[in-house]
Amino acid sequence: MAAFDHFRNMYDVALKPRLLRSLITEHVPDEKHPFRSPSELSNVVSAIRTHGLLSESFTESADRKHVESWKSAVDCWVDRLLVLVSTNMPDKCWAGICLLGVTCKECSSDRLLTSYSVWFQKLLSHIQPPADSHFVKVASCTSISDLFTRLGGFPNLKKDGTSHAGKLVQPVLKLLSEDSSEAVWEGAVHLLCTIITFFPSSVHRHYDSAEAAIVSKIMSGKCSDNVLKKLAHCLALLPKSRGDEDGWSLLMQKILISINVHLNDAFQGLEEETKCNEAIRLLVAPGKDPPPPLGGHIISGEALDNATRRSERLLMSRVSTLMLCCCTMLTSSYPVQVTVPVRPLLALVGRVLMVDGSLSQALYPFMTAMQQEFICSQLPVLHMYSLELLTAIIKGVRSQLLPHAAEIVRLLTEYFKTCALPELRIKVYSIIRILLISMGVGIAVFLAPEVINNASVDLDESDCTSSSACLKVSAEALLQPSHRKRKHATTIGSLEEQHERVGSQAGVPNNYPTTPTSVKIAALEALEALLTVGGASRSECWRTNVDFLLITIATSACKVGWADEETDIFLLDKHASCWANFQLVSLRALLASLLSPARVCPPYLAQGLELFRRGKQQTGTRLAAFCAHALLALEVLIHPRARSLADFPSAKHDCFDEVNHKFSESVYSGSQKHIPFSSGTLGMGLGDLNPDDDDLYNSWLGNW
Repeated sequence: MAAFDHFRNMYDVALKPRLLRSLITEHVPDEKHPFRSPSELSNVVSAIRTHGLLSESFTESADRKHVESWKSAVDCWVDRLLVLVSTNMPDKCWAGICLLGVTCKECSSDRLLTSYSVWFQKLLSHIQPPADSHFVKVASCTSISDLFTRLGGFPNLKKDGTSHAGKLVQPVLKLLSEDSSEAVWEGAVHLLCTIITFFPSSVHRHYDSAEAAIVSKIMSGKCSDNVLKKLAHCLALLPKSRGDEDGWSLLMQKILISINVHLNDAFQGLEEETKCNEAIRLLVAPGKDPPPPLGGHIISGEALDNATRRSERLLMSRVSTLMLCCCTMLTSSYPVQVTVPVRPLLALVGRVLMVDGSLSQALYPFMTAMQQEFICSQLPVLHMYSLELLTAIIKGVRSQLLPHAAEIVRLLTEYFKTCALPELRIKVYSIIRILLISMGVGIAVFLAPEVINNASVDLDESDCTSSSACLKVSAEALLQPSHRKRKHATTIGSLEEQHERVGSQAGVPNNYPTTPTSVKIAALEALEALLTVGGASRSECWRTNVDFLLITIATSACKVGWADEETDIFLLDKHASCWANFQLVSLRALLASLLSPARVCPPYLAQGLELFRRGKQQTGTRLAAFCAHALLALEVLIHPRARSLADFPSAKHDCFDEVNHKFSESVYSGSQKHIPFSSGTLGMGLGDLNPDDDDLYNSWLGNW
C-alpha cells in the first residue's frame, strides 16, 4: 500500500479494508503473537461497530477495486477467527469465539447465509465434551445465541435453523445438569431462551427434559438471584415450544400447585388451615387427578428429603422464583389465546398478602422465635412478588378482569390497612393507578375512598395541612398583586416566611414529614389517575377535600423555590432529584384537579395559574416544559366563554386599554369565586353579556 494513497473522507469505502487489516495485524492474536488483554479486544469490537467494517455495504458508484479489497479483508478476518477458534490455547480460543459472535451480528446478510453452517459447527464443538474451559463454554453459548438471533430474522431459514437448533438442546441441558459453574449455567439458560424464542419447535421433543433440568436448578438452592431470574424467564417461555393452550395451562397449574405446597411449609402456624387447601381446590376440580409434579419425578424425589424441603430460606427462594415465572407467563406474548386461571392466582396473592408474621396463642409452642424471625424478615420480599403477580394479572387479563374486580378491590383494601413499608405502599399505589387507567370509572367509584384516605395520610404535612390557615395565607400570597415586575424571588421568600409564621402561630412543628418523598410521589400519581378517570362521576362527596389537598401540597412543594435539575444531576444528589420529581408530580396532580370536570369553576384556579406561571420561568427544565403545557391547557378555563375584549362597551375602553396592555401579567390574579356553568350561559352571544355582572371581569379590573 502506497504511503500517499489517500482516500476522500471517513465514509470512503477505501478506508474500510485498510482499517480492518490494521486491526487484524496489530490487535488480533494468531499462532505466533500472544493474546494481550480483554480490554484490547473491546477496542477492536468498538472499531468494528463504529465504522461498520464487516458490513460490506456500499453504493453503486463505489470503485470496484475498493469493494474487492474490502471483501478480501473480511475474508482474512474470518479466516483468522476460525484459526483462533480451533486452537488449543484457551485464551486465544476465547478471543476467537467472542469475535466470531460479533461477526455473526455485524457481517453482511450474504456472508452470513453462506457461512453460518460452518460457524455453527465450530462453536458447537466447544459446548460438548471434551471442552473443559468455563470461559470458552460461556463465550460459545453467547456467540451461538448471537448467531441464532440473527438467523431468526430470515423467514426462509426457519427449517434449517430449527434443524441446527435441535442439535443444541441436549448439550445445553447437559451443561445445566452437570456443569458446576454458575457462569456456564447463565450462558446455557440464555442460549436456551434464544432457541425457544426464535426456533421453538426444536425444543418440542425435549420438553420434559428441559422442564426437569430448569426446575431442578431452581429447586437446588445453588443459584444466585440473577441466575434464578433467568431460569424463571426460561421456564415461562417453555410452553411456546408446544404452541398450544394446553401446554401453557398445564405449566401454570403445576407452578401454582408447587407454590402453594411450598407455602404450606413456610406458613405453617401463621395462617388459618383453610387457606392451605383453598387454592388447591380451585386448581384441581373435584373428581380429577392432579397434574404430575413440576419438573417430573426428579423434583418429587427431592421433595422426600425433609431437611431440604423444610429449609425456610430455600422455600422463600423457590416461591419467589416461581412467582416471577408466573408474572412472565402472564405478560409475555403467546402463539394462541389461553385461558388464565384468575381465581387461583388471586387466591394465591391474597394468601401471601394476608400473612403478617403474627402467631395465634395456640400455635406458640409449634414455632421457635428464630423461625418466626426469619419468616418475618422474608415476608416483605414475598409481599413484593405477590404484588408484582397482581400487577401481571391486571396487565395480562385486561378487560376480562371485570368479573374479578370486586375481589381485587377487597384485596387492596385489606392490605392497605396493614401495609406500612414504603416500597410496598409505592407498589400498591402503582397497582391502583394501573387499575384506574385500565378499568375506568367503574372501578374508581369503589377505589376512591381507599385512595383518598391513604393518600391523605401519606401526604400529610405537619407544617401545612394541619392548619387551614396555611392555605388561606398561601392563596393570599399568590393572589396579591405585585407592582414590581421581575422580582419573583422576593414573592417566594415572602410566601415562605408567611408559611412559617402560620405554622408557629398554630403550634405546628416545622420539621420534615416522616413519609418518604417516593411514597408521596406514588400517592399523588394515584390521585391524579383518580381525578382523570373518576373526577366527574358523582364525586361531590370527596372532590372538595382532594382539590384542597392538592393545591396545598403543590403550594408547599414549590414555596421554597424550584429544584435545579442540571445541578442535581451534576452533583449526583439523589434527594434533590427526588424533590424535583415531587414538585413535578404535585403540579401534574394539581393540573388534573383543575381540569377534571365539575359543576363549578375550579376553586383554586388562580393559585394554580400563579404556580404554573412561576414554574414556566425555570427555562430549560422538565418542570418548565410541563408548566407551559399546563398554562395552555388551562386557557379554556381562564376564558370560559371565549370573550373578546374589544366587544365590550366603550365606557370600559380606558380601563380595558390598561388591562390589555398588561394582560399577560394580570391574567394570573383572578378571583377564587365559583363560576357556575350552564348551557344557557355557554350559549349566550357576546352582545347579551353584561360586564357589570361578571365577577371574573370585575376582579381583573379591581387589581389595577
